[in-house]
Amino acid sequence: MTLLDGKKLSAEIKEEIKLEVEKLKRQGGKTPHLAAVLVGNDGASETYVANKVKSCEYIGFKSTLVRLPDSVSEKDLLKKVNELNNDKDIDGFIVQMPLPKQIDETKITLAINPAKDVDGFHPVNVGRMVLGQPTYISATPFGIIKLLEKYKIETAGKNCVVIGRSNIVGTPMSILLSRNAYPGNCTVTLCHSKTKDIASFTQKADIIIAALGKPEFLTGNMVKEGAVVIDVGITRVPDASSKSGYKLKGDVMFDEVAPRCSFITPVPGGVGPMTVTALLGNTLKACRKEVYS
Repeated sequence: MTLLDGKKLSAEIKEEIKLEVEKLKRQGGKTPHLAAVLVGNDGASETYVANKVKSCEYIGFKSTLVRLPDSVSEKDLLKKVNELNNDKDIDGFIVQMPLPKQIDETKITLAINPAKDVDGFHPVNVGRMVLGQPTYISATPFGIIKLLEKYKIETAGKNCVVIGRSNIVGTPMSILLSRNAYPGNCTVTLCHSKTKDIASFTQKADIIIAALGKPEFLTGNMVKEGAVVIDVGITRVPDASSKSGYKLKGDVMFDEVAPRCSFITPVPGGVGPMTVTALLGNTLKACRKEVYS
C-alpha cells in the first residue's frame, strides 16, 4: 500500500510554480495577482483563505484579501465582484463559499468574469471542461488528477466509482475520468444518495473517489484488494481526548480500507493540500492568458 502524499506533492508543485514566476519576472512579465473575497468569519473559510495568502507570498504572487461583513447585501457583493472583474492588475479571484443566507451563491458565481474564475465554477468554464477545451478545472478535481498523474496510476480501461455528485467534486470528477486523456479513459459509475446498494458497485471498482461528506462511510468490506482509493471528505468529529476538541475524519474508514489498497490518500494530508496548489496553477494560467487570450 502506497500513501498518495498530497502534502509532499503540493510542496513540489509550489516549487515548480515559484521557479516559473521568477522566470516570468526576469523576462519582464507581469507578476501573477490572486484576490480572494471573504464574507464573514467562518472558521474553515478563514483557514483556507489564510493558506492561499501564505502560499501566494511564498511563490511570489501578489495577493489581495477583500474582507466583507456577513451582513453585506447581495447588491454590494455584486458591486465588489464587478470591481474585481474590471481591475486589470488582478488575474484571477475567488469568492469564498459558503456565503450568508441573504446572498444567492449562483448569482455571484455567474457574475464572475469566466477569464478570472480561477475556482473553475462558472458554467462557461464547466462547459469548456465537458467539451475538453482549455479551461480552469476546479481545485479539488484538478488536485486529484495531479495526484493520479504524478504517482503514475494507470486509469485507462479501469472501473471507477465516484461517490457523491456535487458540482464542485463528484460530477466534474466523473467527467474528467471518463475523458479520452490521461488520467482518464475510465468506465465511470457515479453513485449518490439515491443509489441502491453502493457496496455492490465499490466492490468491483479499481478506483474509488469518495466525496460525499459522511465520515468513515467507505468500509473495508466495500473495497476489493488492490483498489486505488481517493478520500475527498474532511469532517470535524468531536473528540474529547484531542486538544482541539475534535478530530478530522475522511469519508473512508482508513484503518480498515488501507490494508486492502494499492494506493490511498490520507486525511488530512491527501487531497486537501492539492486544492490550494491547483488554485495557484490556475492563476498562473490566467496571468499568461493560456485559457482566455
